[in-house]
Amino acid sequence: MFTKMSSTASPLAGQNFSAEQKEYLTGLFAGVAVRGERFSDAEEKKPTLDELIFEERVKREMHPLDAYQQLVENAVANKAPDKEDAFRFKWNGLFFLTPVKDAFMARLRIPGGVLRTFQLRELAHIAKQLTTGYVQITTRANLQMRLIAPKDTPEFLRRVQSVGLHTRGSGADNIRNLTANPTSGIDPVELIDVMPFVHDIAQVIINDRAFYDMPRKFNIAYDGGGLIGSVEDTNDIGVKAVKVADEVYFRIALGGATGHKAFARDIGVIVPPAQINKVVAALVRVFIANGNRGDRKKARLKHLLEKWTLDQYLGETEKLLGFTLTRAPFDVAQMLYPSQTLPHTHIGDYPQKQRGLNYVGVTIPVGQISAKQMIRLAEIADLYGSGEVRLTVWQNLIIPNVADAFVPTVKRALDKAGLGTRQSNITSGIISCTGNSYCKFAHSCTKEHALALGKHLERKLELDQPVNIHLTGCPNSCAQHYMGDIGLLGTKVKIGGESVDGYHVFVGGGFGKHQAIGRQVFTGVAAGDLPVTIEKMLRAYQRRREKHENFQSFTTRHEVSALQGFFSNEE
Repeated sequence: MFTKMSSTASPLAGQNFSAEQKEYLTGLFAGVAVRGERFSDAEEKKPTLDELIFEERVKREMHPLDAYQQLVENAVANKAPDKEDAFRFKWNGLFFLTPVKDAFMARLRIPGGVLRTFQLRELAHIAKQLTTGYVQITTRANLQMRLIAPKDTPEFLRRVQSVGLHTRGSGADNIRNLTANPTSGIDPVELIDVMPFVHDIAQVIINDRAFYDMPRKFNIAYDGGGLIGSVEDTNDIGVKAVKVADEVYFRIALGGATGHKAFARDIGVIVPPAQINKVVAALVRVFIANGNRGDRKKARLKHLLEKWTLDQYLGETEKLLGFTLTRAPFDVAQMLYPSQTLPHTHIGDYPQKQRGLNYVGVTIPVGQISAKQMIRLAEIADLYGSGEVRLTVWQNLIIPNVADAFVPTVKRALDKAGLGTRQSNITSGIISCTGNSYCKFAHSCTKEHALALGKHLERKLELDQPVNIHLTGCPNSCAQHYMGDIGLLGTKVKIGGESVDGYHVFVGGGFGKHQAIGRQVFTGVAAGDLPVTIEKMLRAYQRRREKHENFQSFTTRHEVSALQGFFSNEE
């Protein structure tokens, strides 16, 4: 019951005791001290199940991974899960969509976003036979599949696992899909190929039950430098390669959660590649042991770091490791960020470091792709690439290892399949969360609005600088609206007494070298007015910017009130 804490004990402050009472208490406290206990330890006993919050109680009553048999029983009766099992089934990557739909959404685990073509084909067949026929690419270089009936869930999971993929631990209080540079190993400017580290730590996570009991969701990203970044500074743990005295090391940043207006902070150490995954695992274990389990709204790593210093967190990590990490003050000059001279390098064709080979970035509007397109994509990757595709955090994908002579053929074939490769300074930077078509938290139909916005802007404007526009349906910010040049947060707006989809508008967000949290300039713009509103904003930017100034720089150097005036101008 008691935990060994301290050998010192003191009488109660502010109390007057008789000589007899003092003698009794002295003996009592001495006995407690000998046992290495203190009375306050009684307050630190573990709460009973009834005292736990709902999520923690459900996890303690039954480990969510042990709920598979209940999943099977529900499937036999095509039965919807009760509240407790709806939470547990998320450990198998299954999210019940009620009240929006009486079916499941499934999220996969695809470490680093790397897929072989045989996996892509089977996922296409699964999508066509057991879901809507469409698949969505997420902002964690992952895939989501929707409207799986309860009766089909065991078959869905079996078929996903049959091609070497998983859904396990892809939602709820788990480590979400691990992200990395999609060009890892082929990038001409990277410092190190981080994909092997991602696959190694993925195996550690999926095989250790300790990692299936986080206080809350947890994101990890690895970045080795290169043309397409992993946006590692938005993660709970961001690992980034740097060069120190001609040797490659990793720096680590903690506490990113851009939905909570927080970027990860550097912890002041450099780690050699041989130690990085051991260090990452220890960092995670410290959070598991010390994160807040009593308040879901304060359960992310960011919130622990509001109570702890980075040095304290590092000290606890070193206790687990059994050795001291090498201190090294943060130096921005060490940091290698994606090229700013090549806009949206996740779209278009670019030479690899392997002579005569290229990667081709394929545009997938708002990340939605059909089963038919997936099968055709697999054919193209087999015929002209190396039988592989890689998903990106920009809701698109690349085909690596395309020979110089085949690049034009690949681009024509993709175009014919409705999968373009033309980079656009507007639409290549538009990303969107799921929206209220399938998500109960979303206030707006983000994907539909994103497509309409892109079409309008492409028709009305021509930009010479890339702009990133992020649409997210709720404050959970799956599409990270705070880090977009233009961020759009879904809301409801009253028009003529009727509630309609709308957006709050933010500007000036950024990441990496241009890290910044966007500032709100407009409140409650109706979705129908959004395309014209954003057009006005971009026209004002074009008229008033300094030579070659990008949108973020333009908005950063003006006060919000001035921007509101510029953007509202009818000119």
